[in-house]
Order: sequence, then C-alpha cells, then structure tokens
Amino acid sequence: MRRIDCHMHVRGADVNWGWDHNDRIIEAADALGIDQLAVSIPVMRGMPEYATIRRCNDDVIAAMKQYPDRLLGYCYIVPGHSESQDEISRCFDAGMIGIKLYNQYKICDPVVYPVLERAIEEAVPVLEHAGRPTTRDFHDQQPNISDASHFVEAATRYPECMLIEAHIGGGGDWEWSIKQLRKAPSVYLDTSGSIIDDGMVEMCVRELGADRILFATDMTMEGGVGKILGAELTQAQREKIFWRNFQSMLDRRKGASS
Repeated sequence: MRRIDCHMHVRGADVNWGWDHNDRIIEAADALGIDQLAVSIPVMRGMPEYATIRRCNDDVIAAMKQYPDRLLGYCYIVPGHSESQDEISRCFDAGMIGIKLYNQYKICDPVVYPVLERAIEEAVPVLEHAGRPTTRDFHDQQPNISDASHFVEAATRYPECMLIEAHIGGGGDWEWSIKQLRKAPSVYLDTSGSIIDDGMVEMCVRELGADRILFATDMTMEGGVGKILGAELTQAQREKIFWRNFQSMLDRRKGASS
C-alpha cells in the first residue's frame, strides 16, 4: 500500500527541525514504507522577515531537487508580508504543491484571505499549524495558534478551499477539535503529532469520515505510521488515509497531470 506523508519537514540552513541530515529522513521513510513526503520549513517563533522565509523555501526547493521522486514542497509564507503573493508564484514555478502557514496568524484572520483565495485559484491545499491550548503556558507561547473553530470560520467563508488542520496528535484537546470539525465538511485533518492516544484515529474516522483524514508524521515518523496500522480500520479506510485522499488533492491542482 502506498503511503504519502502530507505533513513533514526538512532541515534548512536557518531552521533546524531536529534531524542532522535530510538523508536520515529518506532513510526513515524507506524503512517505514513512506513513498513521498510533503515538506516545509516554517519559522516557529515570532514574525520572521521575508528574507528568512525566502531562504527557508530555497532550502525546501534544494531538497526537492536532491530527492525529486520523494519530496513534495509546501511554500511557507507569512500572510502579512507584501511579498507573499510573489513568493507563492516563485515557489509554485519551482514545483511546490501547496501552501504552509504556521502560527503567525489565525487561519480566519482577514489578512489570510488573499492567501486562501490564491489557493482556490491554484487548486492547492493549505496546511496550517493548529492546536487547542489547554494550559496558560501553551496559549502564551502561541497566542495566534489556530484551533478547529478558526478552521470552521475560514471554511464557512471559503468552502472550496482545501484546508488541512495540522497534527490532531500535536497536543491540546484533540477530542474537542474533532467535534468542532463536524461543522466544516470541507476541512481535512492530518493524523500527525507525538500524541498517540488510544482511539484517536478511530474517533477521527467515526466523526469526520475516512475521506477527510490524511496520514502525516510531522517528525514522529514511527509513531505516525504505527497509529494508522494499529487503528481499527478497514483496508479501504486505511488506504484512503495513507494515500488516496491526499493524492486526490494533488490531482486537483492547476496544471497537475492525471
């Protein structure tokens, strides 16, 4: 069965996501049967300058060229930058397949609207970092993090946009998040994160349907594969989650070959 990881990262010159070399990611993917990985290099803290964002995307483009059959790139941007639309064009010209947003703005903030409109125009997915803080420290560290209610708001305004809420296993109240997303049938949810609670994947499928769930690891590669293999799913559900759903999204994008 094919496996496409819809949410992973690579190492860059400015931002280190914890791997000493990108070869290690490919080695791990080989060992775990992951055929392709959709990757980005977002800046985790603060409001990075555009020059830093461009270097992060340059590093992703370089990794895509080094591993052309394995890595798919997301264009990371901060919507408030005036250069964001040009950066999206540059990255798509280089072969990237989607847009990555982090925690600089909530997904429903009006400053993000032009990005979502561009994603609709290009028919590409938008993956945004997300979580439902349950502690003051979590909230204070990421005051602009999007939660599922913000995705519902964005999807209500732009139901045709392929929005992906990141890492249901990334921390916070994941049960609340799943229940909220019942209100937004156009939003996808990825399974990544280091939290591997019993019944998490099953609840995702039960409440949202297997067609809306995407396999992802976000650096927790063994656990990311294991939580899908270990979940009580049918073969057809597992196949949709591991690759069919994300491949269907990729097939929609402007200029994609069938």
